[in-house]
Amino acid sequence: MVKLKEKITVGFLYPGFAAEDDYPRLGNMVEPAVDVELIHTDFLVDAHTVEALSEMGSVNRLKDGAEQLKEKPIDSVLWTSTSASFVLGMGGIKKQIQTLEEHLNVPASTTALAFVRAAKTIEAKKIAVAATYPLDVALLFKQLLESFDMEVLQYESKGIITAAEVGTLEKQEVLQFAKESDTQEADAVFIPDTALHSAEWLEDLEEAIQKPVLTANQVSFWEALRLAGRLDFQTGLGTLFRKKEIPSQIY
Repeated sequence: MVKLKEKITVGFLYPGFAAEDDYPRLGNMVEPAVDVELIHTDFLVDAHTVEALSEMGSVNRLKDGAEQLKEKPIDSVLWTSTSASFVLGMGGIKKQIQTLEEHLNVPASTTALAFVRAAKTIEAKKIAVAATYPLDVALLFKQLLESFDMEVLQYESKGIITAAEVGTLEKQEVLQFAKESDTQEADAVFIPDTALHSAEWLEDLEEAIQKPVLTANQVSFWEALRLAGRLDFQTGLGTLFRKKEIPSQIY
């Protein structure tokens, strides 16, 4: 008889309220199931602007969130905002990770960095980006990908200012946006906003454009499992969860 692995718990710091229900949903979709501890972090303004996102992803905000996870038996932790990570550049991303690891004594990462690791795992080098953000913020995500030797062939900006509005987008609109953002030469389409629901639509997204799709909540959950040493082959969660991780030194 094969002994079942002990259940693990993964932690997420999530700014505000939008698509946070994707995380417990993903916890129940993987096999074996994973427990989720999710903390809503505070911020001054719900806005996809560099100023607001920099405040949202500041070390002090992460420290406050980490304090609420300190007594939880988590095996890894993610700062679960793509934009409130990449707007700070790699220096800011490193500080976010260092802050979480020092406070919680578990491996940590951010959604922005999770995209980079996931891209390497699915061997995606030519990228199309479907960003819900305004154009100036979307271009900063493009810049991050290019700093890791990915070629961004096309990027689309939906121009939505608030995470709350992004969280209201429904399946057909998301599928259509992914298709409109794709280009034939791209290896994959990246959808980088954790405010966007995607957990239940991952296979539908890939079916719609006939290539791998990476979404923010998907790669965040994948990265949390990777850090906890619990990446297993999964069905129903897109190409990424069917691939064996390709270990790589990111920084």
